[in-house]
Amino acid sequence: MSRKELTTPLAFEPIFIERIWGGRRLESEFHKQLPPKKRIGESWEIVDRSEAQSIVAGGPLRGKTLHELWTQHRQEIFGQAPDTPRFPLLIKILDAREKLSLQVHPPENVAGRLGGEPKSEFWYVATADPDAELFLGFRQPITRDEFGERLPDGTVVDHVHRIAVQAGDAVFLPAGRVHAIGAGNLLFEIQQNSDTTYRVFDWNRTDPATGTTRDLHVEQAVQCIDFEDVQPKLIQSEGELLISNQLFEIQKWNLIEAREGVPPGHFAIICCLTGNLTCANAKLAPGQFFLVPAHLEDRQLKPLAPRTSLLRITIPV
Repeated sequence: MSRKELTTPLAFEPIFIERIWGGRRLESEFHKQLPPKKRIGESWEIVDRSEAQSIVAGGPLRGKTLHELWTQHRQEIFGQAPDTPRFPLLIKILDAREKLSLQVHPPENVAGRLGGEPKSEFWYVATADPDAELFLGFRQPITRDEFGERLPDGTVVDHVHRIAVQAGDAVFLPAGRVHAIGAGNLLFEIQQNSDTTYRVFDWNRTDPATGTTRDLHVEQAVQCIDFEDVQPKLIQSEGELLISNQLFEIQKWNLIEAREGVPPGHFAIICCLTGNLTCANAKLAPGQFFLVPAHLEDRQLKPLAPRTSLLRITIPV
């Protein structure tokens, strides 16, 4: 592939995942064409995994998978990027019509021992019901034994820290933080490329289709949970930068006039939050993503409506 073929940002087909806690808000809020009569909890927007692949939706590279781009055209599309076997991020939209299970993802020093993958993640609240909340960490330190004793009757939830949220809030969840998404949240999630989750409590609910409860992973979870993780806070940003670490850098832009999306030789993933924007004749509406290739000639992000805002996602090198 020559650089001349890169004439526009790359958009990908979303992958919709049915979840017991999901709803239809991706359709009503972001006009996504969901399969009928299903509770869609997740839209995987950018993914490179053996079991799930983002596919380019249009243009000269239509039909190519993200893995093909990463392994065969890395320099042209991604420029200076980490040398990893797969694209290192997984980006989703989550529609929590009901609350998710209380869960944890493994830190790197534990994941290998348990046969899983490490996973830290970032959430940005796109919309939220008036009483929406997140469950993050603990109200006070708790011992592993006490945690285990309070799981069977569900009173462990009384020890979990809760934060009321609204649209525009953001939080970082390092691996090892016990957490759950409360009902009524529509979130953007940027995370390590991992799908390892250990559920510790699922609110004693049953699957309406089967009448069964979901599997729990208490033994694995207690090896991962940081029991000293007390009263974590939402991100309090100053300026455009929301977070920057070795995994990803995320900025929020209020796009008032045209701006270069990313310096030449680097790529960026852009998510439209509000309004509308364009780059090299590719348009984005709220809830849509595209990837600005490292060697795209026209890199200007231009607002098409008042109060246009976006998330800009990059990987520090």
